[in-house]
Amino acid sequence: MTAGTPASAPSERVSAGTWIGFAAMCLGMFMAVLDIQVVATSLPAIRDALGIAAEQMSWIQTAYLIAEVIAIPLTGLLTRAVGMRSLFALAVGSFTLASIGCAASTGFASLVMARVVQGFFGGMLIPLVFSAVFLLFPLRFQGLATTLAGMLAVLAPTVGPIVGGWITETGSWHWLFLVNVVPGIAACGLGLTTLPRVMGDRSLLRSLDVAGLALLAFCLASLQIGLKEAPDGGWLTAPVMALLAASVLAGCLFVMRMLGRIRPIVQLRAFQDRGFALGCALSFILGIGLYGSVYLMPVFLAFVREHGPLEIGLVMLVTGVAQLATAPVAVALEQRVNARLLTLAGFGTFGIGLAMSTAQTVETDFSGMFWPQVVRGAAIMFCLLPPTRLALGNLPPETVPDASGVFNLMRNLGGAIGIALIDTVVYGRAPLHAKALAAGLAGLDPKAFETVGIPLEATARASDPEVVAVVRPMVEKAATTLAINEAWAMVACVTFVGCGLALLAPRRSGAAGVSAMH
Repeated sequence: MTAGTPASAPSERVSAGTWIGFAAMCLGMFMAVLDIQVVATSLPAIRDALGIAAEQMSWIQTAYLIAEVIAIPLTGLLTRAVGMRSLFALAVGSFTLASIGCAASTGFASLVMARVVQGFFGGMLIPLVFSAVFLLFPLRFQGLATTLAGMLAVLAPTVGPIVGGWITETGSWHWLFLVNVVPGIAACGLGLTTLPRVMGDRSLLRSLDVAGLALLAFCLASLQIGLKEAPDGGWLTAPVMALLAASVLAGCLFVMRMLGRIRPIVQLRAFQDRGFALGCALSFILGIGLYGSVYLMPVFLAFVREHGPLEIGLVMLVTGVAQLATAPVAVALEQRVNARLLTLAGFGTFGIGLAMSTAQTVETDFSGMFWPQVVRGAAIMFCLLPPTRLALGNLPPETVPDASGVFNLMRNLGGAIGIALIDTVVYGRAPLHAKALAAGLAGLDPKAFETVGIPLEATARASDPEVVAVVRPMVEKAATTLAINEAWAMVACVTFVGCGLALLAPRRSGAAGVSAMH
């Protein structure tokens, strides 16, 4: 038996207890992913309550995200060391306690420390769930299990704004964190009582590669901070280039060290499997599209339409409803249709949904954002299910925990890099569009007047201070809209690359993994 994996391969029958335990794991993962978006929508309320300086506010999120991306690739090692059941209970229990710590924070320092703990243990919950799909279930149930996990993983960012907005507008900011307590206790208790009891190999902890761990942490932390600073400071500024260069150097040293060790922290040899390598690339692209779209919509609705958190959440709920409606179809087709075709259709449709948002105007609102959301929501599961099987379905059970960590890390890194590129486009291009629109208005260009949303007759009062005061913010909103449209186009183009990668995928996926499990 391999430490940290079930003693025997999953049989064709799955007990109710296994499904309950897996549902508890999915609940824990949902909490961890939801927490990021819930807090993001309510940062101003937290800042005002604790007296946090504006320039420090983003670290409330950055601290969580840095800890999360460090924890995700470590989850495989920890699963082998202590077992899936014990690690899940430890992770969800610690995440819940850290949530209480966040709610009890009295200032910036205590909140950030609690967020680091919360992010570290929350990060483990995502790869643990995707490992469990292939370690607990036989082939015929893996599609359903993957759908349940994937649906909650991508639904959480969609419903996060409405949950965060509702809590912010109806209650205290403390409940942004305390909302995790009851589900966390329930998930921990159910996981302990229903998941398989498997002994881990504790010697892995005693022989932990501390230097390798330091390289991994330094690489991912430098990358995350560099991506955070690049849109504001500039990609070519010395601090940003130093951070990104340090991340690349540490990453190369980490890879060399892992490939040369008998017991590496992260097993990277899974990349020798073409299906796993392509699955990770598709996961990276999905991260850009998924997190990019979930980021762009609130930016537009807040800065251009001036909606509050709850109104933004209600608009974005369309994506989640479309996703839920198409999930049963995705499960049925995933078992019957070639994975390459499903992946091609998924990324193609998702890219079309992103491209549909490139024609937004300053007047676009719920009705104009409805169909693009429907198309994207309907495509999401087809961008997640086949690549997950492609990446993990062909691997022997003992390699799945490590591979799941890397696979999920790629989606998070895609999201982080995608958001940094989006910020660069939006905040870099908006001033240029504003300058061009101002010149167009001065030159009586009808298209500029139409874009800004003012009648051509307004030129008669162009020098009137009241008119200038009204027109200036309208120009800024129009410029922001044009820049956001360009960001949508960029994300759509990247997503279409997934269609090309889908054509390179092996014709069959899952067979080798099933034979290894059985």
